[in-house]
Amino acid sequence: MSNWLILPVLIPLIAGIVALFFPKRVTAQRIWAFITSLILIGVNVFLLTYILANGIMTLELGGWEAPFGIVLVGDSLAVLLTTTTSLVTLPIIYFSFSTIGVGREKYYYYSFIQFLIAGVSGAFLTGDIFNLFVCFEVLLLASYALIGHGSTKTQLKESFNYVIVNVVSSAFFVIGVAYLYAVTGTLNMAQLSQRVSETGAEPIITVIAILFLIVFGLKGALFPLYFWLPGSYSVPPTAIGAIFAALLTKVGIYSIFRTYSIIFNEDTAVTHTILLVLSAVTMIIGVIGAIAYRDVKLILVYNVIVAVGFILFGVASLNSDAFVGAIYYLLHDIVIKAALFLIIGALITAAGTSKLSGMGGIIKHHPLLTWMFFISALALAGVPPLGGFPGKLMLVVGGAEAGHYIVVAVMMIASLLVLFSVIRIFLQGFLGEPKLTHAEQHGSIKAQMPPIVFLVALSVFMGIGAEVMYPFVESAAQTLINPQAYIEAVLGGEA
Repeated sequence: MSNWLILPVLIPLIAGIVALFFPKRVTAQRIWAFITSLILIGVNVFLLTYILANGIMTLELGGWEAPFGIVLVGDSLAVLLTTTTSLVTLPIIYFSFSTIGVGREKYYYYSFIQFLIAGVSGAFLTGDIFNLFVCFEVLLLASYALIGHGSTKTQLKESFNYVIVNVVSSAFFVIGVAYLYAVTGTLNMAQLSQRVSETGAEPIITVIAILFLIVFGLKGALFPLYFWLPGSYSVPPTAIGAIFAALLTKVGIYSIFRTYSIIFNEDTAVTHTILLVLSAVTMIIGVIGAIAYRDVKLILVYNVIVAVGFILFGVASLNSDAFVGAIYYLLHDIVIKAALFLIIGALITAAGTSKLSGMGGIIKHHPLLTWMFFISALALAGVPPLGGFPGKLMLVVGGAEAGHYIVVAVMMIASLLVLFSVIRIFLQGFLGEPKLTHAEQHGSIKAQMPPIVFLVALSVFMGIGAEVMYPFVESAAQTLINPQAYIEAVLGGEA
C-alpha cells in the first residue's frame, strides 16, 4: 500500500509528459488534463482516509532505507495539502478551457500545469530537505514558463523579476542545506529533528534556522520579502494567477510549518519570536495594500499576503490550538483564493476592465456571479459559519493561549479591513451604477461559472462541515506538536 504514496507526484508528472506529444490537439489535451485531474483527486482522497485510519505512511524509493535514501512521508498534513491541491487544480483546468486561449493551449500549457502540480505535491510529501529543494525547482521551472506564457510586455517584465528573485532564493536554499548538512551530517527531516535536539540551542543552528526562514519567507511572501508577489500574480491570465495564488506561496508556508515544528524547535525564544513579529507586520502591510488599491486584481493579491501573516502566526504561537487553526486556515485559503481569482477573472471579462472605477451594476446581468463573490468575500474574512471561520477562531484561541494578545488584536483588525477591501468590490463593482449594457459587455462568462460554483461550495462545506474535517486537521497538528510519531514512522527502530 505504501507504493500509492508516489502517485500524487507520478500521476501529474506522467500526464504532463504524455501531453507533450500532442500539443496542437487542444481538445485531446483538455480531456487528458481533466481525466488525470479526476484520477488524482481519487488517489489523494483514498490516501487521506487510509492515513487517518492507519497512521503515517512512508515510501523508501529504490529500497534505500532512511536516512540514506529518498523517502516520501505521507502524514495527515502532507496528504491534506496534496488532496486540497488536486481539488483546486480540477476547476482551474476547467476554467482554462474557456479563458486561457487556444494559442496558449497549443504551447504546452497543460503540461506546465501538470509539472507544477507534481512539484507542489512532491514538496509536500518529501521527507528530506534536499529533495524539498529539488521539488521547489521543479515547480519553479514550470511557474517560470507559466508566468510568461503568452509573452505580453508586462508578463515578460514581471517574469524577469520573478525568475531573478527565485534564483537568488534557490542559491540561499543551497547554502542553507550545505550548512545544515555540515553541522548535523544529515538532511533527512526525521533524523535532523533528532540531531538538532541532541545539539540543543546552539547559535549555529539558530543562524541556520533564520537562513531557512529567509529562504521560505521569500518563497512564501513573508514581510519584508513579499515585494515580488503583487506584480507576478497580477499579470498572468486568470487561471494561472489562480493556481499561483492558491498553491505557490503555500509551499513556502508549508516548509516553515515543517522545519519550525520538527527541526528548529530548540531556540524558540529567538526563531519563533522573529516569526511572530514578521507575521504581524505581514498582516499590516497586506491590509494596507488591499485597502489602498482600486484595481480588483491587486486588492486580491494583497489579500494573499495578509493570509500569509495569519497562517504563520499560528506556527509562531507553537501550541496545538494554534496549529489546528493555522492548518485549517491554510487549507481553506487554498480553496478561497482560487475561487476569488476565478470570480475576479469573470468579473473583468464582463466589465472589460480591472479598475473599480470602470465597473458597476454587474448584478443586473450576472446575479449568480455576484452572490458567489459575496459568499466568498464573507468566507475570506472569516464570517461564521463559512470556511474561513473555524481556522481563524482556533488561531485566536491558540494566540491567546500563547499570550500573544497584541498580535491577536492585530489579526482581528486586519480581518475587518480584509472584509472592507472585498465588500468595496461588491458594493462598487457588482451593485454600483451600471457602466455597460448587456450587449456592451466584453465577453460571456457562462462557461466560467461551473468551476466557480464548485470552489465556493467547497469553501462553504469547509465551514458547515468543520466537524467532518476536524479529525484530519487535528491529526496533522499533533504530528507537528509531537514529531515523535513522524520520526518513528521514518526511522523505525532508529527512533
